[in-house]
Amino acid sequence: MRNEALAKEQIPSAIGEPLSGLDYFKAIAEGEIPYPPLLETLHFRAVSIQEREAIFEFQPQVFHYNSIGTVHGGVVSALLDTAMGATLHTMLPAHLSYTTLELKTNFLKAVTLESGVLRAVGKIIHKGKTTSFIQAQLLNKQGEVFAHGVGTCLIINL
Repeated sequence: MRNEALAKEQIPSAIGEPLSGLDYFKAIAEGEIPYPPLLETLHFRAVSIQEREAIFEFQPQVFHYNSIGTVHGGVVSALLDTAMGATLHTMLPAHLSYTTLELKTNFLKAVTLESGVLRAVGKIIHKGKTTSFIQAQLLNKQGEVFAHGVGTCLIINL
């Protein structure tokens, strides 16, 4: 197996370090900074990023499936965590970052190819100086909830 290490200057978050969170996402939207590798790998797409809310979507595909024929819960959790983290990131000034301390996901409906395009909508519950509490829901176009997540993030200086 080949190990492909990225140079620090190639990692999107390192490129965006001198930017506020909202400016970082604007730079991604304008093609100045590449999409984070995880989003590319799992085929997640940013739909809307604004202060206090981030929306990402994905179309379930066979490569997302687990051994029982549904989208793996880790993929769903990753999408919810992405929406939650990006939501917090939109509120952070330059040189501040965050990391997920805790993530809880409730799976309400199985996600399959037939689910269609699903959106994860992140919203801030509480933003403090050192920690924040965020939520996200995974919804289909009809507004049915497939999963709900809550997370606690630690805000850190870079």
